[in-house]
Amino acid sequence: MSSKIEQLIDEIEEFIEGCKFKALSNTQIIVDKEQIEELIRELRMKTPEEIKRYQKIISNKEAILNDAREKAATLINEATVHTNELINEHEIMQQAYAQANEVVTMATNQAQEILDNATIEANTMREAAVQYTDDMLANVENIIASAMEGTTFRYQELMNGLNGFYETVKSNRAQLYPVAEMEALEREGNGQSVALDLI
Repeated sequence: MSSKIEQLIDEIEEFIEGCKFKALSNTQIIVDKEQIEELIRELRMKTPEEIKRYQKIISNKEAILNDAREKAATLINEATVHTNELINEHEIMQQAYAQANEVVTMATNQAQEILDNATIEANTMREAAVQYTDDMLANVENIIASAMEGTTFRYQELMNGLNGFYETVKSNRAQLYPVAEMEALEREGNGQSVALDLI
């Protein structure tokens, strides 16, 4: 859509094209002075109005551009803030991972240290228990050996005493009976004698 000024200029050009050339000239024309002055006057009147309209359009364009610049700046600021937040979050995550790895490493080391100490303590307790058990068994062994030795000695004394009693009883019986009867009694008593010898 052309402006009013452009329309007036077109009318002036059409007017000039419609004018007749001056005699014997291809460049000079005969112009109706009143008509051309009217067109120029109208052009002058319309020019300020048209300039104002253009200024308004230009102002609107500037407002639109300023608004666009503000929106662009806002978007850039928001993007920058979001980017910084992401960077901070990334750094925080890296720090969190580093701290988590450090905690895991410390926990692993502590667990290994506890396990090592427990193993050492268990081995020490086992050695102490083995030593204590060996000491107890050695003591029991000594007691049994002493008991066996004492029992053997007392058994020998008992056997000696019984043999002494046996000989005394045998001698007393021999004095009670004649020789023939004693031999018969001895034959009958051989089983008892053998039994006493086996004890």
